[in-house]
Amino acid sequence: MSQNPLSLLVFGAGAIGTYVGGSLALTGNRVVFLERPAVAETLRSRGLTLTLPDGKRHIPAPQVAASLEEALSLGDFDAALFALKSFDTRPALEGMRSHWNALPPVLCLSNGVENETFLAEALGEGRVIAGTVTSAIGRQAAGNVTLERLRGIGIAAGHPLSERLAAAFDTAGLNPRLYPRATDMKWSKMLTNLLANATSAILDMTPAEIFAHPGLYRLEMRQLREALAVMRAQDIGVVDLPGTPVRALAFAARFLPAAVSRPLLGRAVGKGRGSKMPSFHIDLHSGRGQSEVAYLNGAVARFGERYGVPTPVNRLLTDILLALTRGEIPLERYARKPEALLEVALR
Repeated sequence: MSQNPLSLLVFGAGAIGTYVGGSLALTGNRVVFLERPAVAETLRSRGLTLTLPDGKRHIPAPQVAASLEEALSLGDFDAALFALKSFDTRPALEGMRSHWNALPPVLCLSNGVENETFLAEALGEGRVIAGTVTSAIGRQAAGNVTLERLRGIGIAAGHPLSERLAAAFDTAGLNPRLYPRATDMKWSKMLTNLLANATSAILDMTPAEIFAHPGLYRLEMRQLREALAVMRAQDIGVVDLPGTPVRALAFAARFLPAAVSRPLLGRAVGKGRGSKMPSFHIDLHSGRGQSEVAYLNGAVARFGERYGVPTPVNRLLTDILLALTRGEIPLERYARKPEALLEVALR
């Protein structure tokens, strides 16, 4: 059990929120989950279920609030955990505008490199802690998650709460690691998020199929090299993340011939994702009408333009996937048609 328990507010009981918040609750920390009223009622009646390496753990009576007002009325919090999709960050902040001053410091575990900026604009620079999750978590239903692969969680060092959060995460078995430079950590994570993500969604193909195709593999490496060039222009370094050798990925993308790197990275991607399709594919084919590509490949393109680094592949993948998401072009145009995508990319 935690020697110095935390009081935490968790925004949402999605895969990451349930896994991280539930793990912390199991080790004696006070955790309040904030969810929509219908989901909150489900969580109160069913509880939380976490399938972890040591077996299935059940939290029968989690504290769940159906509104931010209700959550804040339950007492003071040391920190909040924020792991929403990037396209939900600004709308969520706008909905909380009247309570910004009452919120505790926020640990942001969302993918992408701009969410911390959005949060800091609203809450203030000193109230935002950058973080990242590399563990693979599957969500079966609201409040029911499975830890598919334990890797860990990165936390930016330097904030007064950073070491205390890391200690609580360590006790909870979350395998945390502190990073002195938040930008290195967040951009390194984004490199891993780019792999076979946009192409998988556009082509309706698995990551294994993407990496098995020589032309698509070259396209994947081009998008990574563009991202690495944008990082170098900003003096952002590549760092290994918990359970994730990102420096080896960057080295392979920059220096190894395809004949050597393709089988190595193909096995790594297949092992890392298993049978689960990437997030862009899930979002596109679920018909939710939004895509995080604007905050991943799109961020590479935006920062590239700002720093004078060409990023044609990342821009193309962003534009095509957003057009597919909005219904501006039919899914059938590129589905299972790698040559159609490559023809456009090589123009």
